[in-house]
Amino acid sequence: MSESVYKIIEMVGSSSESWEDATQNAVKSAGMSLRDLRIAEVVTLDMKIENNQAAVYRARVKLSFKILSD
Repeated sequence: MSESVYKIIEMVGSSSESWEDATQNAVKSAGMSLRDLRIAEVVTLDMKIENNQAAVYRARVKLSFKILSD
């Protein structure tokens, strides 16, 4: 029987362009130091507002990655 163990972390990505870019930035940043990323789940989306306009889009993302495998 093959068993695997995964760890879940939360990261916040940001972008001045879109929530999609903010999410991708979180995944890219995680990928720089973690291997075997498996699932990304967007938990919340928000934005910083300046002068009545969206200035920064932010995405809180749960990421899972494999830490043990048989």
